[in-house]
Amino acid sequence: MEKIKHATVPTNGIKMHVASVGNGPNTVLFIHGFPELWYSWRHQMVSLAALGYRAVAPDLRGYGGTNAPSCVGSYTAFHVVADLVGMLDALGIGQVFMVGHDWGALITWYLCLFRPDRVKSLVNTSVPWCPGRMRFPSDPDRKPLESLRAMYGDDYYVCRFQEPGEMEEDLAKADPAILFQLFLTSRNPGPLIVPKDLGLSGMTKLFQDRPVDLPSWLTDDDINYN
Repeated sequence: MEKIKHATVPTNGIKMHVASVGNGPNTVLFIHGFPELWYSWRHQMVSLAALGYRAVAPDLRGYGGTNAPSCVGSYTAFHVVADLVGMLDALGIGQVFMVGHDWGALITWYLCLFRPDRVKSLVNTSVPWCPGRMRFPSDPDRKPLESLRAMYGDDYYVCRFQEPGEMEEDLAKADPAILFQLFLTSRNPGPLIVPKDLGLSGMTKLFQDRPVDLPSWLTDDDINYN
């Protein structure tokens, strides 16, 4: 961890926090998901740097040390991809090997679609490309939210984040340490469902008196990183 360097890079009208390690000729760009930061990739970054790669992992707009514009319309795939392209330009990086996780996987697909000239190859984890099934992002005639709601229902966490202020109020009442313990140690293979009558804050209260056993790869320092 002490080898990882941190910088703030101006790109696409915002300031982006970027973590990096290594100085090899080939760059691996890591894109995090929700609710994560560059920190999710810390172990992989150090390992790849030891093999001669340059590893780069930003906080996407709205996350961690990167600016969070107040307008919802400032978070389209076009904005986020432009952030990444501008970041690569600022760092003097041409093409990258790219790795994405969760919602970061979607951003990497869009980057490949919009700017294939900047990508050497792509590896995504946890979120497969499912044309003809999930219909996202491969179906331009159907909104992603419609597909997600049809598949998982109104209590799917993405659907719950659609009313401005509602989930922000809920999160303000939740214990963040317990919430991240639940997120990172869950063994439920199904989608994240947040019943409206319980909320994320209610979920954390259920575990206030039931400590979560952390696996060997996860520490209290990891849980409390921000």
